[in-house]
Amino acid sequence: MRVLVDLTNSPHVPFFAPLVELLRADGHDVVITARRFAQTLELAALHGLEPEVIGRHGGTSRLGKARAAFGRTAGLLRFVRAQQRAHGAFDVVLSHGSTDAPLVSRLLRVPHVTIFDYEWAATMHRLNCRASWRVVVPESVPIERLDSYGASGKVVTYPGLKEEYYLDADALDPDAVRARLGIDRDAVLVVLRPPADMALYHRGIENDVFGAVIDRVRATEGCVAVVLPRTEAQGTRLRAELGRDRRVLLPTEALDGASLVAAADLVVSAGGTMNREAAALGVPVYTVFAGRMGGVDEALLASGRLLRLERADEVVLERRPRGAADALLHDRNPRDLLDILLAGLPQR
Repeated sequence: MRVLVDLTNSPHVPFFAPLVELLRADGHDVVITARRFAQTLELAALHGLEPEVIGRHGGTSRLGKARAAFGRTAGLLRFVRAQQRAHGAFDVVLSHGSTDAPLVSRLLRVPHVTIFDYEWAATMHRLNCRASWRVVVPESVPIERLDSYGASGKVVTYPGLKEEYYLDADALDPDAVRARLGIDRDAVLVVLRPPADMALYHRGIENDVFGAVIDRVRATEGCVAVVLPRTEAQGTRLRAELGRDRRVLLPTEALDGASLVAAADLVVSAGGTMNREAAALGVPVYTVFAGRMGGVDEALLASGRLLRLERADEVVLERRPRGAADALLHDRNPRDLLDILLAGLPQR
């Protein structure tokens, strides 16, 4: 079987890495493409993946995003056509929130599986769901929310969080991450992920809690913050604002994000993968996401595995008990997820 995997953002790399490994171990031919955005390429190299680089992010403006999307879709179409002429047709295309892979797959009549775990990115999902053969979401996402996207009859769900399928407690090395960053073992480590101010679903939403948390960490003895910008532009802006404060670190190289989360005493993030990794590892995690909550976060909030942060003084700046992240709350098998993605795949 020939499989194409399209990576368009940093969190897609650890998610797909074990699935690619399983597919190749089963003897399948896997081709990987990736967009130059955030740390996608650096993380791909960290995981031993060698993607074909196609396209980049379009920036903050709608016009820039549209131009970049059109250019990447055209580039991906050319690449897939060339691959199929040289090596034969693909049997399936897999992506997590890619807006290019579904359209290219539809044009070339290749089954596409779209995966996502935040259901309110409506513009993207209307295209992806209609162009895809299958729509895969966590079981905590109410399926009826996807009806208006054209997903009816295509939806398949999986239990738990997507992060639980790739996190490997035995492979985490929190001490190595602290050592690499020069953080004392006894320091209170706060990992912060800024709001995704470049994402369309955040447009017009402002949230100053994140900045207030950074200020509080800077004013607290024995605390260190590691801030992980989502883009180069965001990192440049934050470095200019924060200066050379030794209590705030902005890494310039890709890190093992899961080990960093495991090393943290708490995580403050605007939502997404890092929050869910923390929840899976039992690390206290606060969300400052100001948009509409999706089903996954609603379930995590209801269970107490995720906390909503409204004021910076609500954050508890103290060392958490060690050992809390030594075992995952739900250690799931990526083989089970792969079976869900490919079950019933049409034979070519």
